[in-house]
Amino acid sequence: MTGMLRSDRDPHAAGRLPLHRGDRPQPPGKTRQTIGLLLVLGVVLVCFWLVDARWGRLIEAPPILADYFELMAQGVFQNPVEDPTVGYWQRAFDLMLESLYMAWIGTMIGALLSFPLAFLAAENVAPKPVVFVTRQFLNAIRAIPELIFAIAIMLPIFGLGPLAGALALGVGSVGTLGKLTSEVIEGTDRGPVEAARASGAGFLATLRWSIVPQALPETIAFWLYRFEINIRAGAVLGVLGAGGIGSILSDLFRVRAWDRIGITLLVIIVVTVIIDQISARVRNRIIQGPGVSARSTQLQPVTGPAAA
Repeated sequence: MTGMLRSDRDPHAAGRLPLHRGDRPQPPGKTRQTIGLLLVLGVVLVCFWLVDARWGRLIEAPPILADYFELMAQGVFQNPVEDPTVGYWQRAFDLMLESLYMAWIGTMIGALLSFPLAFLAAENVAPKPVVFVTRQFLNAIRAIPELIFAIAIMLPIFGLGPLAGALALGVGSVGTLGKLTSEVIEGTDRGPVEAARASGAGFLATLRWSIVPQALPETIAFWLYRFEINIRAGAVLGVLGAGGIGSILSDLFRVRAWDRIGITLLVIIVVTVIIDQISARVRNRIIQGPGVSARSTQLQPVTGPAAA
């Protein structure tokens, strides 16, 4: 006992210096952090230099943008009674609805194809060789933009029109939705899975009653989020002739019809904002459940007898 106490008190025996009252441990060095920040800054500066952009033209951008906005506003604020192009508003809304149809069909195709692939890409469900192959397949799909799918595959096969655009959006959605859904599956609680196995449930029954109910709410939220992305991507695919409101933007920019360009962009912005708000509310309802809002989740002061 005496030797043990002596070794604890002796700095030479313990191999350390004694700490006095009021001493603080030395803070970790910031050399590595500083070097890392300098390297990141160096990479950013090199990228700015390699881009070879005329950065001086940024000063000229505000007045040029103001002129373009003024030209586009002339079409937006024209009197629809006296303007012979009043029918263009209806055409813009019809084509925007076509873009919504394309985005919805593409999202449904992506959801139906990605959901079973997500289980094959989840490490807690499928064996490692299957997980590796499925993940590489999803990575390959994510690496190819929807524009390439439309130009190289869909348009040559199905021709010009919204069908090619919807299929391009659907195939492009598989990679992203499959990866996100597989991560949700891997993050599920193992308690229900072990309970189902203990009760004698088979593999498919365990997936159906233990994993799918846990993963489905967040998965549907990802589907809605991808629908919002497909709306914007569908407007771009329309420029290639794949249908939707983008099909008229290329012609308008070619003839510099700024009044109609303003109407088209306003329709795209308004419809997209409305869809985003509705989708956000639906996602909140799915994830948090009925009757739950952001205000109700905040801490409320305790009153009454419980406060005492």
